[in-house]
Amino acid sequence: MSATSDDGTTTLIIETPETAAVAALADVSDILEVCARVTGMGYVVVAHVTEDRWLACAVLDEVNFGLPVGGELPIRSTLCNEVRQTRAPIAFDQASADQLWRDHQTPKAYGLESYIAVPIVLDDGDFFGTLCAIDPRPAPASRPETVRMFELFARLIATQLDAGRRLALSEAALMDARETAELRDQFIAVLGHDLRNPLAAIEAGATLLERKVTGEDTRRILGEMRGSAGRMSRLINDVLDFARGRLGGGLSLARRPATELPAMLNQVVDELRAAHPGRIVQAGIALTDAVPGDPDRIAQLMSNLLANALVHGDPDQPVRVAAAVVGQTFELSVANGGRPIPETVQPRLFQPFNRRDTADVRDGLGLGLYIASQIATAHNGELTVVSDEVETRFVFRMPVAATSLPL
Repeated sequence: MSATSDDGTTTLIIETPETAAVAALADVSDILEVCARVTGMGYVVVAHVTEDRWLACAVLDEVNFGLPVGGELPIRSTLCNEVRQTRAPIAFDQASADQLWRDHQTPKAYGLESYIAVPIVLDDGDFFGTLCAIDPRPAPASRPETVRMFELFARLIATQLDAGRRLALSEAALMDARETAELRDQFIAVLGHDLRNPLAAIEAGATLLERKVTGEDTRRILGEMRGSAGRMSRLINDVLDFARGRLGGGLSLARRPATELPAMLNQVVDELRAAHPGRIVQAGIALTDAVPGDPDRIAQLMSNLLANALVHGDPDQPVRVAAAVVGQTFELSVANGGRPIPETVQPRLFQPFNRRDTADVRDGLGLGLYIASQIATAHNGELTVVSDEVETRFVFRMPVAATSLPL
């Protein structure tokens, strides 16, 4: 950026954030023009003023003062520094005839007779600078109506600068949101493909090798490998569901009249019985009508609740599972005995990464109850918990149609 003076000299102007912000104001040129015409003063400037800097951001120069946009003055040689310190206007009509200003160093140093500067203060209280006018000739700068006009223009400039700041922040936030969305999509893609596929290959390879080997030690190692791969797969699925629910706009459902739901819930019970030998799981799946919803997600919800009960419940007491349609409400509950959940902990149960009273990563990432609650919400239902000295019971309730399809 450059400016050319009347004598043909070209001055290179280095743009700063402050000069750019003022240059972007729609009315700044008109403001300077009005100030010059009303006062008859030849140099009008919007200056950015700090403790150690005076910077011209917008200029109307009709007296060849010689300080263009981007020009700087030693801050302590300016009266604007006093305006910054007091946040009050300074104005005089004729310095040489003014007892207060005739011996002041600034009018003498710059050859000024008339001067006015008013503060530009932003909404947050930051002092941006001044709206200032000077002239080597006397001018009516100190009239109350002139000072008031400059103050109104200074307020208008501050308002527009604040609006520009807010716009810049909004654009930055929008760009951050777009970058976050891209990272989210990449994150979900990595979980959904780049991690799960090779893990599935490891699990399948271990299963294949397990069929061919004969040594018990090798079989045991391969079994542990398959178990570890399965646990990693479940952790990845949990994080993927978390990413979809928390970052991707909610869990997706494949709704349909779930005629197969009773068989799927019983299969979940059988799988967890096998994973916890010696534990008693009492199941009462009493469904005679098709439940509208996503059966896979409902089975996942019950699996998470049942696994939680088996981990945290009293191992000497049975875990009780029940599912039924009561009136127009589908209810699924999982109850276990053992120590009650403290009241201080209960409000955090359905928050992500909550592992209750253990930090052992083998118990998972603490996403099971969070994902279960998200599944409930996605079905327009709710997941609640009641815990006392008798039992801890999680209940999922969701509305169903008044007329259901027979199984």
